[in-house]
Amino acid sequence: MPHYYALGVNKIPVGVLGASGYAGRELCALIHAHPSLCLAFATANEQRGQTVRVVGRDITFVAVEDAPLGDAELIFSALPHGTSKDWVTRAGHADARVVDLSADLRPGSGCEGVPYGLTELARKRVSEATVVANPGCYPTSILLALAPLIARGSIPPGAAITVNSASGVTGAGRAPNRELLFAEVADDYRAYAAGNGHRHLPEIRATLADWGSDVDVAFTPHLLPVARGILSTIVVPLVAPLQDVLGPWRETYAREPFIEITPEQPTLHDVIHRNVARITAVSLAGMRTPTLVIISAIDNLLKGAAGQAVQNANLMLGLPETAGLPA
Repeated sequence: MPHYYALGVNKIPVGVLGASGYAGRELCALIHAHPSLCLAFATANEQRGQTVRVVGRDITFVAVEDAPLGDAELIFSALPHGTSKDWVTRAGHADARVVDLSADLRPGSGCEGVPYGLTELARKRVSEATVVANPGCYPTSILLALAPLIARGSIPPGAAITVNSASGVTGAGRAPNRELLFAEVADDYRAYAAGNGHRHLPEIRATLADWGSDVDVAFTPHLLPVARGILSTIVVPLVAPLQDVLGPWRETYAREPFIEITPEQPTLHDVIHRNVARITAVSLAGMRTPTLVIISAIDNLLKGAAGQAVQNANLMLGLPETAGLPA
């Protein structure tokens, strides 16, 4: 695999499909600040021809049909779910690598064989891939928290895992929606997609099954009156009590630059504008079955979307994994 190095103006050209959304704009900002990448094009159909300012740089959007796919070594697709897959194929025909931020190629989508870019747990596959399915924001916060227990067989077969996750409103995208207006969201807090109906559940279930885990997941997302960030609270029954409650996470993520294990309760202020997952676990008192509560916090636009996408792209391009990412 070739290794690229930015020397002066010799940077790797990358493109962004769907650059007008929150994740797309975050990608443009990260690329602008990246020591080894430069933006070859950014698409936004409804804003084609418009120039916007992103972190001090003017970007003129082009229509996706006009994107010079062959000018980019790697393309980030932040197009809507259901639309992205076709453009991933077109980018491949143009010999560009792709990180797809939509749900089209993720586990549970019906597509097989595309590496799932939960970077810390799939580093080798990502580094060898031409196409990577970038995980969703909720699944990132949940799966990174569960992986160490599953790898150790600490969760009994058939167990029910309860997940309550709260997200800032940017997680719903930039499309106009009355329920997401500030006046509707401020001073309120509510659940949505109750009854295990959220679109990220197939991704979570399929990934857990790929890991050999036989569990049920009850997932209830909530909307927070903040712009960004996700806090997931996960209740997990155990086969046996843990002598060192944080031990599985410290061992699994000991050398990971973007995962922080802490005895303190993570907050959104700890993680916003950072490409990190901050995790803790506590034994629940008064339970007949040994039970943990795991709390995981991420920035939904960085570690939950654009930041993780750049982390994967760095590996695919042979660059340092941490390049251009705020830790």
